[in-house]
Amino acid sequence: MTTVSIRAPGISPPATTKARRRIRTRLPAAFALLPTALVVLVVYIGCMLWTVRLSFTSSTLLPKLDWVGLAQYSRLFANDRFLTSAENIVIFGALFISGCLILGFLLAVFIDQNVRGEGIFRTLFLYPYAMSFVVTGVAWQWFLNPGLGLQKLVRDMGFESFTFDWLVNQDMAIYTIVIAGLWHGSGLTMAILLAGLRGVDEDLWKAARVDGIPTWRVYTSIVLPLLRPMVVTATVLLATGVVKLYELVVAMTLGGPGIATEVPAKFVMDHLFERNNIALGTAAATIMLIAVVSVLAPWVYARYVRPQGRHA
Repeated sequence: MTTVSIRAPGISPPATTKARRRIRTRLPAAFALLPTALVVLVVYIGCMLWTVRLSFTSSTLLPKLDWVGLAQYSRLFANDRFLTSAENIVIFGALFISGCLILGFLLAVFIDQNVRGEGIFRTLFLYPYAMSFVVTGVAWQWFLNPGLGLQKLVRDMGFESFTFDWLVNQDMAIYTIVIAGLWHGSGLTMAILLAGLRGVDEDLWKAARVDGIPTWRVYTSIVLPLLRPMVVTATVLLATGVVKLYELVVAMTLGGPGIATEVPAKFVMDHLFERNNIALGTAAATIMLIAVVSVLAPWVYARYVRPQGRHA
């Protein structure tokens, strides 16, 4: 005798049936993402943990698994070259990020005025970002070289007393890196903020004109708060470029004159591959990792964790 189970209309299947159906639906996607997850775990997280572990050893040319505690960190913070690199990255980061945000916003406002040849201007402003930092560094190294570039050009025009030797001046060399960085990164900020400006409701502008509010006040008090997500996105992308700053410095100054433009990434690379001091190099890399996490953690909390807690 065959038993036939009849389910009344409107009654949902048991929870176990739903769970099995969800598993069958998600299983192919899970298998497809498994290689990527393994790469993230092994290559990224695994290498970070390995780097941190090596910073507590006495490794020189080859890795060792001994334990010396915080000895490498004590050496690191007593190293003038590392302290100079930390100071330089703070100067570069502050000027680069703030400069790109200000200049990018001004360029976005300019293009948003429905100027003629808008596409040409967008391409010109964004084109430098398409270049690598190496190409940017070499171009600006030629342009700022006192014997080849701007200084020589102006002197050849008859201004014999003109001097612009920042590239070979220890006190000013870091600012030449900032100039090249601004030229490279402002276009990206312009593109992000321009997309935000195009999304501002036209009724806001009409209401502001009716109330007689000055244009600059509309931008500072109304438009900029609306662009906050775009500003945060641009800031995070620019901060990523600050942390990994290496090619631009190598192409322009090789860290000189002296150690005037030394940056942490170059300090790490030099100690890992030239000075054969793996432990000190990984200690510097660990400090960079801690700095990045310290900066990003508040943003991640405000962007993802806090909204979920509010909804809960």
